[in-house]
Amino acid sequence: MEKNKPIKRHQALQPLSRQHHFGLLFSWKLRKGLNKNVATERLQKYATWFFEEEIKPHFEAEEKYVFTVLEENNELIQRALKEHRRLERLFKENENPKKSLSQLEEELDAHIRFEERILFNEIQKVATASQLEKISEIHAEKELQLEYHDPFWEN
Repeated sequence: MEKNKPIKRHQALQPLSRQHHFGLLFSWKLRKGLNKNVATERLQKYATWFFEEEIKPHFEAEEKYVFTVLEENNELIQRALKEHRRLERLFKENENPKKSLSQLEEELDAHIRFEERILFNEIQKVATASQLEKISEIHAEKELQLEYHDPFWEN
């Protein structure tokens, strides 16, 4: 069986890829919490915190600086924007929170893998030096990792 080769990510996109890693960890932690039957309210608080601190600014940066490298009507960009809207709705869903959290965990994981394996590779191929420079600038200041106060996934 052939193992997936690591993707060589352009330096300008590496901070976004690190944020994607934290998104995958978020999904894993949520999955652990769901499997351990952690109170839904605790999981919702974590999701709300993660959305405000990580996802919302991440989506804004991608949409403003990264996605604009490709044409607005590019099918990969359209898919990514559609997934961003869907994920935001799942983060904010309150009617059936356990179901929404379960969907969120799965869909965020799939979205991140799409961006890393497909979208970012396409962006790397066509981005100009000045576009990559701008992407680097916006992420230079945001490299801190936030810790959540309730490590429910460890219990």
